[in-house]
Order: sequence, then C-alpha cells, then structure tokens
Amino acid sequence: MELDMLLALERWVHFLSGVTWIGLLYFFNFVNVPAMAQANADKEGPGPAAIGKYIMPRALLWFRWAAVVTWLSGAFYIGSAGHYSLHGVFTLGVGQGNIGLTTLGMGAWLGTIMLFNVWVLIWPNQKKVLGIVTATDAEKARARRVAFLTSRANTALSIPMLLFMGAAAHGLSF
Repeated sequence: MELDMLLALERWVHFLSGVTWIGLLYFFNFVNVPAMAQANADKEGPGPAAIGKYIMPRALLWFRWAAVVTWLSGAFYIGSAGHYSLHGVFTLGVGQGNIGLTTLGMGAWLGTIMLFNVWVLIWPNQKKVLGIVTATDAEKARARRVAFLTSRANTALSIPMLLFMGAAAHGLSF
C-alpha cells in the first residue's frame, strides 16, 4: 500500500508540474506575446516595462523549474512504477516489441527536447531581453527572435507530447 501511495504522489507531482509548465508556455505564447506587442504599440499607455520587470522574471522562474520538476518526476515515476525502464523508454522499445515503450518514449523525447529548449535557448535569450544580463540592442533583438521561435516550437511540440503521454497513461498506442 505504501508503494501505491508513493507512486500516486509521484504521478501527481508529475501531472501538477506539467500543468504548470505547459500552462505557462501557453500563457507566454497566447497572452504575453500579444500583450507585449500591444503595450509597445500603445504610445500613451504605461508600456511593456511593468510586464518585463515584474511579471516575466517571476513567470520564467516558475516556467523553467516546472520544466525540470516535470521531467525529473516523470523519470522518477518511470523508474519507480516498474512497468518500464528509462532505457526502454528512451530507446523507444526498439528490439523489445513493446509498443507502450514506443508511445511513452515519443512523449518522453518530446518533453526532453522541450526541456532542453527551455534551459538552453529560451532562458539564456530571455535574460538578454529582460536586461538580466548585458546585451546590445542587436543582441536583444536576436535574443527576442530566438526565444520567440523556440517558445512557439515548444508550443507545437506540446500537442503531440501530451497526446503520447496521455495515450501511454491509458494503455493506448499509435
């Protein structure tokens, strides 16, 4: 019974952190980007400074650490549940004849790519955009574009990732 409770807790942590991560990803793409464009265009309004100074650093903090907790809790859950091994998942079950490994592995790989994008492409570039690290105007413009495109790529990847994870959790395969 204790193992069942631990697995339920692990799964809950994975689910909650995933909702936080993907929810913030969708917030950035569908709410924040248009809001920043509108704030930049509004010559008589307060401008985007408050968003960049107060909202973005806090949202990005939650975003990047939710990504880490989601990935780690998912890996821990795979290792603890005993149904699959991390090796089997990340090799997509090749040679094992288990389509469940392939389905879960596709979701895990997409999530891993998305985690990489958060920490290696989005966050370093957002630090330049927000002035957390020093950058020229040209560097900020490039950083803004890289962060934007990578965030949009993660949004697109999130759809199949969620599909594969949901399918794997419910015993479905493609």
